[in-house]
Amino acid sequence: MGTAAATGVWGRAEQQDFRSRVRGTLLGAAIGDALGAPVDGLTLDAIREAHGAEGLTEPAPAHGRRGAVTAGTQLTLFTVDGLIRAQVRRDTGAWHPPTDLHRAYRRWAATQSDWGPDERRKEDGWLAREEWLYSRRSPSRACLTGLGDDVMGTLDAPKNPAERGAEAAVRSAPFGLLVGWEPQLVLQLAVECAVQTHGHPTAHLAAGAHTVIVHGLARGESLDGAIQRCLALLATRPGHPPVTDALRHALGAVRQGMPTPARVEELIGNGTAEGVLAGAVYCALVCEDIRHGLRLAVNHGGASAACGALCGALLGALHGETALPPGWLTELEGRPTILELADDFAMEMTQGPALHGPALSSPGWLARYPRA
Repeated sequence: MGTAAATGVWGRAEQQDFRSRVRGTLLGAAIGDALGAPVDGLTLDAIREAHGAEGLTEPAPAHGRRGAVTAGTQLTLFTVDGLIRAQVRRDTGAWHPPTDLHRAYRRWAATQSDWGPDERRKEDGWLAREEWLYSRRSPSRACLTGLGDDVMGTLDAPKNPAERGAEAAVRSAPFGLLVGWEPQLVLQLAVECAVQTHGHPTAHLAAGAHTVIVHGLARGESLDGAIQRCLALLATRPGHPPVTDALRHALGAVRQGMPTPARVEELIGNGTAEGVLAGAVYCALVCEDIRHGLRLAVNHGGASAACGALCGALLGALHGETALPPGWLTELEGRPTILELADDFAMEMTQGPALHGPALSSPGWLARYPRA
């Protein structure tokens, strides 16, 4: 009773379910990213040549180790960091989450050029001091140039207006974990943060679409229900047809027989954001379990890491952390960091007032997530 009373809405069972979905989303995205990394950009024939007739079925080495993640996971973690920092900064009266996210993404950009953490920058918080994040893992040119200076891209003046890749969508799953927000606000925030690197409408609306589907799942909806809600919300946005058509195409493909790499490849098309999202949604809809879904999501001649990450986030949000393949988690790079961040996010969202407020705050929390 104490917990529910202290937090207004969150009973203990609800808090535990939410934390399981937060962990599931972040770990699921990371294992999908890591599974796809070794075969990213290879043709299906090349994948089969390297890994056998079934393609890649278990984690394989990439970037010098098994379970290595790409820049997509790195940026996803900084999305979570930025969201927590935005909540903490509300105490000061300042409330503009896109700015807090931009600052978080700039901290990621520093990890791509600096040798390691700068202990003197106390305002960085704890995530930017995690040494394993200071390695280049195939970051896209759009992410490096979009975040290369202090000027923040906005809907009126987006960065890289022709950029249509899926990287902004990959880092957007955490916005969907704002379960106390209305879906249209979650969509708006995801879009405003996507244009900081990806200015083309299909890229930032695909990011928004992924976010809204995760949001529905994190609130306990079915995958089909979450997709239908997403389609209804997107219909009001200018430039939506390529994204809504791609999602409808994914829904239609479910009824066309057994899933094959060719079907996933056909959905992904030329590898722009809406196609990669459609491929990931299809794999999540047709899979028998998470292992099967992620194998489908990476064994094709397209963007394997991005499709794996998007599919993993959906399945993790839907089923929670305990449904993830334990053997794959065991080898996942950065798992302690991801779990710590997931639990901090869940704690902030369910028990934030007990951690910080205008009057009294936990010094340990503000050291991790400074208001600066």
